[in-house]
Amino acid sequence: PFVIVCNHQASLDLMGMVEVIPERCVPIAKRELLYLGTVGWACWLSGIIFIERQRRDAAIEVISRTASTMRRENVR
Repeated sequence: PFVIVCNHQASLDLMGMVEVIPERCVPIAKRELLYLGTVGWACWLSGIIFIERQRRDAAIEVISRTASTMRRENVR
């Protein structure tokens, strides 16, 4: 298992990241990306898990549930 951290600077960076991210990867992103028009739609349709960084407890809960599911389903 590993963690890939991407700090993209433009919408086009997402296309490059798609080529690098391994199969069976679980992407997590800040919820603000959901509201970036077509980029947000693409993120949502691709199954990205969104967290609200302003609501710390909710973000921790989402990450904890995601980690449990990842262990259970043996994904990265």
